[in-house]
Amino acid sequence: MNKIVLTKEKETLLIPLLGKAKESEKQNPILVDKKAAEIASQIDYDFRSLKVPEKTNIMMCIRAKLIDDYVRDFFLKGREGIALHLGCGLDSRYDRIANGGVDWYDVDFEEVMDIRRLFYSEADKYHMIASSVTEPGWTEKIPAGREQCIVIAEGLFMYLKEEEVKELIIRLKERFGSYTLVFDAFSTLTAKRVKSHPSLKKTAADICWGIDSPEEITKWAEGIHFIEERYFTYNEEIKKLSTGTRFMFKMAGLFETARKAHRILIYSVGGAPCINII
Repeated sequence: MNKIVLTKEKETLLIPLLGKAKESEKQNPILVDKKAAEIASQIDYDFRSLKVPEKTNIMMCIRAKLIDDYVRDFFLKGREGIALHLGCGLDSRYDRIANGGVDWYDVDFEEVMDIRRLFYSEADKYHMIASSVTEPGWTEKIPAGREQCIVIAEGLFMYLKEEEVKELIIRLKERFGSYTLVFDAFSTLTAKRVKSHPSLKKTAADICWGIDSPEEITKWAEGIHFIEERYFTYNEEIKKLSTGTRFMFKMAGLFETARKAHRILIYSVGGAPCINII
């Protein structure tokens, strides 16, 4: 067993790990993540102390599945290029996507990467970078000039200040010229209220940023184009939920405040606006 010690927002990486491990045991799972189950079984950590509600586990899995699907579609039809996964934690998205033509870079804090290296190994197309995403130097380790580039920030931006999110998006634009950005975001109301969530109270993680109108980001710099929102309350995956839980998700989807409380936002940064991938 591997004993791990993480602090504040870094400890939150165990929440989606647990959710995906538990989901993989179900008969009709939203997604199957054998690596998450493997890692969870090898970590010496009291997962019960996180007090993760079942609804949160479901949301984490829907979030991962929707992002997986978008990234997989992005690289269809021979679209080779670069995938940059910011704040990757212990996630196995590179394995789940399984596209040998993609040059994949996972980025997270050094103490997180020290743990990650217990379970993952670098390869010709898979790389791990130990750095805070807000530090400027690490971007130099990513090749520039590739035709296709997608940047994924799952469960990350809400822990950064707005100015840090802005600086990061612009810094990546300066490095790559153009890229597609996929991330999940809280509304400003959710960002204020979510601090009472039992798992966040346990980890003492700070929630710093939420966004209401996706168009706000397009004003941060020239060439940032909003593509679409994808909602956790309205997608094909909720068909796999129990009757009661499915009803709860559908009811939430009827109200804009609930629908936009936590959702996925997609942008084209640099260059011309992108056509949405269906």
